[in-house]
Amino acid sequence: MFDHHLLEPINSFLKCTTPDTWIEEARKTENLSVILRDHLLCELKASQSAVFLLKRYALTPEGIEQLLALVEPYELFAYKRIGNLESLKAKNILSKSIKPRPDCPYGQDMIDKMVLLIREELHHFYQVLEIIESNNIQYEPIPASRYAKGMIKHVRTYEPEALIDKLIIGAFIEARSCERFAKLAPHLTPEIGKFYISLLRSEARHYQDYLELAQQISGDDISERVNYFADVEADLISSPDSDFKFHSGEPNFT
Repeated sequence: MFDHHLLEPINSFLKCTTPDTWIEEARKTENLSVILRDHLLCELKASQSAVFLLKRYALTPEGIEQLLALVEPYELFAYKRIGNLESLKAKNILSKSIKPRPDCPYGQDMIDKMVLLIREELHHFYQVLEIIESNNIQYEPIPASRYAKGMIKHVRTYEPEALIDKLIIGAFIEARSCERFAKLAPHLTPEIGKFYISLLRSEARHYQDYLELAQQISGDDISERVNYFADVEADLISSPDSDFKFHSGEPNFT
């Protein structure tokens, strides 16, 4: 069980809940492979997105090199199936601290939040891979759903508004993951359900960190932009979707 108060701000932030029809599809034994493999890749993509933001906006060349090296073993496994659980064990560690570019006023706060997120997402990647292997599922990469791309296409093209939008999108992805983990957990095996519940606290913190950074960098009230993306995100989750994935919408396979 978990503290349901943890989900109250998440549920207020999101404009809709996960459709029951998605839960019915996700709980089917034959769909466990898709759920876990897509979840594995979502953890990697979350870390890659954070690396991209730091690389684009905050890091020195040395810091970029460190983070790219941190993520590389997971990318090699996910996309080329190079490596295994043993080779990935305890790889989400940085040998030294990362400092921001001197011209980036929000750089250190962004680094502190995003590096923690990256390391946690990579640890979750490892944990999902453990579950995949313990359930004798053959790992094969699968294409991404429409979800993240459906929000990214609404990002403004000028700065700092583009960065603010990307951070808001990050908040929605983390919040939706948190909501979906909680809703799906009771319908899965005790092993996987317990694992999904264990992710809630970090996912909830990640969504808050993204929002705090967006507000800090904007300086102005971001609620109008948050509401805009809330509508975009809710439409992606509640509208018919022929592609079943971890972040897909209302199942529609006819």
